[in-house]
Formats: sequence, C-alpha cells, structure tokens
Amino acid sequence: MQPRKLGQMPAKAAPAAQEECKTEQREPRRAEAQAGQRVVCFMEAAHGVYVPCLAVVWCCTRVFVQAPSGRQRVHVLAALHATTQEIVTVQHLTDVTAETVWELLRVLAGASPAGPITIVRDNARYQQGALVQERAQNLGIELLYLPAYSPNLHLIERLWKGVKKPCLYGRSSPTSADFQAAIQQCIGQAPSDHLTELESLLTLKFQTFTAVPVLGEEAKVTSSAAEKQQQAHVSLFPKRKHAQKEVSAKAA
Repeated sequence: MQPRKLGQMPAKAAPAAQEECKTEQREPRRAEAQAGQRVVCFMEAAHGVYVPCLAVVWCCTRVFVQAPSGRQRVHVLAALHATTQEIVTVQHLTDVTAETVWELLRVLAGASPAGPITIVRDNARYQQGALVQERAQNLGIELLYLPAYSPNLHLIERLWKGVKKPCLYGRSSPTSADFQAAIQQCIGQAPSDHLTELESLLTLKFQTFTAVPVLGEEAKVTSSAAEKQQQAHVSLFPKRKHAQKEVSAKAA
C-alpha cells in the first residue's frame, strides 16, 4: 500500500456498453487503419472561454493577469487522424451546428485517399441530425457513435487536454482576437512543435472500467493466494497518519 492519486471515471457511463464498443466496433477499424486500409478520425468540438487560465510560474513577487468577462467564446470543431495525428479544424465564433459538421466532413472527404472513412464521434445533438447523416452517407463516410458518457474512448479528448496547457496556461491575451489566434496557432503547430508529447499521448489504447475498484464500493483485490473481497480504503493524509503511529509507539 502506498499513497496514490485518485482516478476518475464517468459516473453515468455503462462499462459493458463501452467494452462492447471497444472490442466489436473500434478494434476492427483500428486494425484496418494501422494497416492502411481505412482512414479513422476522431471528431469533437472544443469551446474555449475567453478567461485566463492560471498557472504556477517562477517569480519574485506574485504576478497578476487581467481577467476578461468570459462572455466571448471560440468554438473549434476538429478531426484528429488516428494514425498520423494530423488535425483538421473548422473554427467559428458563434456556435457549432450541423452545417459546421458538414463543412468538416467535406474537407475530410476531399483530403482522404480512396478508401473507407470512419469518423468516431460522441452523441452531441448537432452531430446526430438527418442533415449530417444524409450528407455523410453521400460522401461514403461511416459515422461511428460512442456510447453515452465515454470520454475515455475519445482520442481527441486527450488532444484538447494536451493543447490547452501550452496554449493558454499562464498566458495573457489582451483581446479575444489574440485568444482566438493563440488557440488556432497552438492546434496548427501541435503536430510539429509537440510531436514527442503527442506520440505518447495519442496512443490507440483506451481504458474501460469493467473491473476497477471504486471508492465506496467493494473492490476485488487479486493476490497470489486467492481473490479476496475487501472495502476500498483511502487515507487522505498518509504521512500524518504514519507520523501519529510513530508517536503512539514511542509513547507506549
């Protein structure tokens, strides 16, 4: 036993549905993509709010950044190529709609070589309309929807987290136009400037939660002797608890 940081999982996720999607739908297409027989892209929108992202910096005195109101947003709909890590984006200042999705699908169809194309996406309303379904079918694009509450199966979720830190944390954007330009520049330069980080971050390995210990529930612990059932135990202050044990032992 040792101090460990808690992990998180989607509270409303269905682990069985995620496992089925991963093994029966995703794995065959992943194998085809790695063999060069299919193009697989992960599509999702990011909604950047024009507010400062605070960070820890080296300084002699505490430094402050001016904080805008946060009423302005930058909406970026992007598609991430599963094997080449190429990023294709469509950016809007208003909102992401079915027309935005159609625009990106058209770009992907024109940029991809002859062969089947699969777009992995979540269940956002603007991605499920009849317009998107019809035009994707006309372009010969397969739309593969993830189970509800499955960010752990969405590769582009890792991209957004990886891009946000070097792009926005500890930086000041005087205007919303500067904020928009910073996001677009960071996304555009990510495959070249952050190639090493992306290669380790965007691996085609996805975690599911069919057999993990959950705080407050019974957890299965496998030992060399047998499988035992025990209550998941968490110590929030392990060092302090250890010190108290030492003091009690000396007092005795």
